[in-house]
Amino acid sequence: MTNALRHSAKRLPKASVVLTNYLEQSNEPPWTSFFVKYSSVVDDQRGRSHFNWKAGSTNYHVLRAGCFPYIKYHCTKRPYENLESEDKLFKILKLVNLVYIIIHQEKSSQEKRVYKTSF
Repeated sequence: MTNALRHSAKRLPKASVVLTNYLEQSNEPPWTSFFVKYSSVVDDQRGRSHFNWKAGSTNYHVLRAGCFPYIKYHCTKRPYENLESEDKLFKILKLVNLVYIIIHQEKSSQEKRVYKTSF
């Protein structure tokens, strides 16, 4: 990493800090959703999809999805629960979607080659 990138990354807030501040500044709403640009934060929650998050005196169930160039958060005020199995399930679903896209793109590019060579 270049020095310029290192210095700019140090000035960016962590995604976790942005999440906490947003919830607290919104007066800990029962439900909310928002998004943050990847380029605006240091992504310290990478790989997490469904997890508990404490903001002030409130626990939230957070569903976090990356939809480049944004990180999307859905937050619901809920009592603490073990969300490890749900988090793993969402990771598996994301992987299945990625594999589907890759296979579909490969099929599509093969069809285009056949179409071009048939003339």
